[in-house]
Amino acid sequence: MQDHKSQPLTDFIEYPPEEMLARANEFLQTSQRRHSIRSFSNRQVPKEVIETCIKAASTAPSGANHQPWHFVAINSADVKKQIREAAEKLERSFYEGRAGEEWLDALKPLGTDANKPYLEHASWLIAVFSQKKGGVNTDDKNTNYYVHESVGLATGFLIQALHRAGLATLTHTPKPMSFLTDICGRDKDNERPYMLLITGYPDEHATVPLHALDKKSIDEIASFI
Repeated sequence: MQDHKSQPLTDFIEYPPEEMLARANEFLQTSQRRHSIRSFSNRQVPKEVIETCIKAASTAPSGANHQPWHFVAINSADVKKQIREAAEKLERSFYEGRAGEEWLDALKPLGTDANKPYLEHASWLIAVFSQKKGGVNTDDKNTNYYVHESVGLATGFLIQALHRAGLATLTHTPKPMSFLTDICGRDKDNERPYMLLITGYPDEHATVPLHALDKKSIDEIASFI
């Protein structure tokens, strides 16, 4: 390796093989209880919980450690209403033919449609933005690298953090998502909406589509050589 400033790794914890497997199984079981739902309660979630989960997301690896992401956590009823109206307008054109028959057929087992009441009902919406320029310091204007991959990793961290905190989540990616840039007041030249994450408590009548429970086996998704 080239010379660079560093410090000793002091916070790594090694576990005996039996405990490693037990911890891996515990995490698997926890992950298997994470479901995308579309019925949220309007019970409020403390800001501190969302803030801590975003901090956990910020520990994700990123290209050159530039951390090319910004999270806008939305609790305002007025802003959530604006987002719902803009998203549903796009969704109506999507379901009325813009998506194409193959895509719509793939969505039928999930029961989705253009109505997105959860965008107002859920306690929080988190708009995730990717950044073309930046760096380790907020005022840096360097080129960011592996932006899509980096923001994807951070979003995955965030979903798991919210789940482990005891909240339900749903990913939402209307196309185009430029309305999020305007509503959230973000920099059009440097930032691009990546995903809208809905989070909060599930409604007491929340359901999970059976189709979503059909997961591929380990033999179908992994090879060991």
